[in-house]
Amino acid sequence: MAPRANWKGFLRLSLVTCPVALYPATSESEKVSFNQLNRKTGHRIKYAKVDADTGEEVANEDIVKGYKVDTDTFIEVTKEELENVALESTRTIEIDEFVDRSEIDPRYLIRPYYLVPDGKVGHDAFAVIRETIREMNKVAIGRVVLTNREHIIALDPLDKGLMGTLLRYPYEVRSADEYFDDIQDVKVTKDMLDLARHIVNQKAGHFDPDKFEDQYETALIDLINQKRAGKPITAKERPRGENVVDLMDALRKSIGGAAAETSVPKKPAKKPRKASAGQKEMLMPIAGKKQVKETAKKPAARPQRKTA
Repeated sequence: MAPRANWKGFLRLSLVTCPVALYPATSESEKVSFNQLNRKTGHRIKYAKVDADTGEEVANEDIVKGYKVDTDTFIEVTKEELENVALESTRTIEIDEFVDRSEIDPRYLIRPYYLVPDGKVGHDAFAVIRETIREMNKVAIGRVVLTNREHIIALDPLDKGLMGTLLRYPYEVRSADEYFDDIQDVKVTKDMLDLARHIVNQKAGHFDPDKFEDQYETALIDLINQKRAGKPITAKERPRGENVVDLMDALRKSIGGAAAETSVPKKPAKKPRKASAGQKEMLMPIAGKKQVKETAKKPAARPQRKTA
């Protein structure tokens, strides 16, 4: 079942308009998440919205937005007042210009969305806009309002739909100068570059996301499964960084190591069963073990894997 649209409105290129819906292209709901518990009781910690001065809990309907002017002074802004400053981009993504993809600095990229026709009408106009962007090999730049904020959005053709990527404004991107100014100017010799290039060539490949596994996520699930099985948890030795004394020697040894990696065929790793894409299965109960009796102490909610 497709998730609910984050935004619905219209996509417009000059006089060509069609109804569209914007859906999140990524999700982190499959990642292991933790609740905060009271160590003494095992109960979940609950947060309440309280008045900073009186300490009394405040109902949601009595909470309004406020802009902090100084320590004790706030300017209250109501929901109605925010709606009165609604922009055209609240309901319409107007394509302002087309740019080359290479001109978009990666620092400005925020997150991707899927843009699709909304309903049975407007598919023809959507196809015209999509194929025009594809034919011109450009990225369409427009604006959209999400969560009461106007964002720049870059539109790219993706299969039968469009991928919209939110972009940051210049004031949101920090200058690299304050971080890079203290980096020393080092003269890299041709011999070092030649050796480094050789290492790169030995490790050259093609990007395939399926080759990557979230090792931390896998380790978390293993930890939870071991605790549920009542197994002792032992700390693993942390990897230690080695000081490089001779850079040329390290490069030469790296070439030998890379050559050994490419010459020895590796056995394909066994893929764990997946209850949902991208995450190792949470075993309920632990495979190969009988159901572990719960301890006398009341546990917190059992960690369970969500299914897609």
